Amino acid sequence: MLRKIRITLATIFFVGLTLLFLDFTGTLHHWLGWLAKVQALEAALALNVVVVVALAVLTLIFGRIYCSVICPLGIVQDIFAWFGRKAKKNRYSYSKEVRWLRYPVAVVFLAALFLGGSVVVQLLAPYSAFGRMATMLLQPVYQLGNNLLAALAERADSYAFYSVDVWMRSLPVFVIAALTLVVLFVLAWRGGRTYCNTICPVGTVLSFIARFSWLKIRFDSDKCRSCSLCSKNCKAACIDFKTHSVDYSRCVVCGDCLESCKFGALSYSFGFKKTLSKQPSQTTPDTQETIDPTKRSFLLATALATTAAMAQEKKKVDGGMAEIEEKVAPTRQTPLTPPGSLSAANMAQRCTGCQLCVSECPNGVLRPSSDLMHLMQPVMSYERGFCRPECTRCSDVCPAGAIRPLDDVEKSSIQIGHAVWIKKNCVPLTDGVECGNCARHCPTGAIEMVPLDENDEESPYVPAINEQACIGCGACEYVCPSRPFSAIYVEGHEVHHNI
Repeated sequence: MLRKIRITLATIFFVGLTLLFLDFTGTLHHWLGWLAKVQALEAALALNVVVVVALAVLTLIFGRIYCSVICPLGIVQDIFAWFGRKAKKNRYSYSKEVRWLRYPVAVVFLAALFLGGSVVVQLLAPYSAFGRMATMLLQPVYQLGNNLLAALAERADSYAFYSVDVWMRSLPVFVIAALTLVVLFVLAWRGGRTYCNTICPVGTVLSFIARFSWLKIRFDSDKCRSCSLCSKNCKAACIDFKTHSVDYSRCVVCGDCLESCKFGALSYSFGFKKTLSKQPSQTTPDTQETIDPTKRSFLLATALATTAAMAQEKKKVDGGMAEIEEKVAPTRQTPLTPPGSLSAANMAQRCTGCQLCVSECPNGVLRPSSDLMHLMQPVMSYERGFCRPECTRCSDVCPAGAIRPLDDVEKSSIQIGHAVWIKKNCVPLTDGVECGNCARHCPTGAIEMVPLDENDEESPYVPAINEQACIGCGACEYVCPSRPFSAIYVEGHEVHHNI
């Protein structure tokens, strides 16, 4: 029963979190957003004391069930381990704790967390690793499936689905996500929870509490016949059947050992029992209960019906005739971080690079940084859209407090950067035609068209920027017709401030 309950709860968490990353309509966040905010590291960074205390109490009572129920990366390892067990049964064995690697990794992680080593934190954080894989590898497949359904629906004169752009947000982060998937697959296939109990810093921190948990897997030495099935089916490699002992710092309470034991020698119970013995008993139980193993199934629902939201399909043609040349991102001296992130320093300190804000951005503005100093952290660029003042999706979904919650009124007064005009790229000067796109689309009225030479009546009109009124939303950069480089772009600010 323990195993069935654990699998049911784990399936709910895993499917919910996966859909949260796949959904591009923003509809599921209202129902499933809390799943991201109960992740251990993200709750700690967001100073969510209620969640942190609740997880600590949960571990103190039940053991490390966080790792086998709530953490999506732990469940991914269980899926890979299940395939490994299908290929070869009873494939595991007891091994001692790898302290020389486990604790130094945790120390390095904590040092990086406090000293601003964001790349180390993002590479090791379990929820961030899952988010990278879901956003970079799984979401494009989901979107392609959605686009196929949209094409079929269009033929049937239905608007239940709409097409979305599928594009590479960051090649380096894509490669990191693919390598993470391969490493996890190999480790889980061969050794089950090797990553959890050797590398994962969250698991290491929880292990200190799990040692004193109230409910634990316990041996009854009188019933044990030393068949070794418990050790051979323990993904955490923490059960030594020879000494009837369990390393509770590594046990994730998956329940596999309870199912594999045919003699009732193991139980998930509280208190202390006189059960430990070096010599296993030869007593044969009068009755032997046969337990039919239940195959584990993890449901990966796609929830394609949720894509019946308002369409924002981006047109890449001019008047339906000529193709528009793709824009090239400008070189910004200071990266643009989303409104609500307060500053580049706050983003570096709190962001775990989970990519949830990137996957949820409806305007194609956010993408993971490829810069080594800000690798995998969200940055803004306006080749595919601009940051609409009324959109607060990224601040709504951030679980770590890197982008604090704000409303549309507050967002429209936050200056994240300012527009810069590049004279040599401006259409009125290069092509001799009137433009004014930037001024017409500026939501704050920070741009107006003025004559280049105020003493010449025939002088072309060019944009003049009021930097005090500009909020850095990028509308001007996005709508600028100059290709491949815009004649106006947004330069970021290290520290945001209200205007």
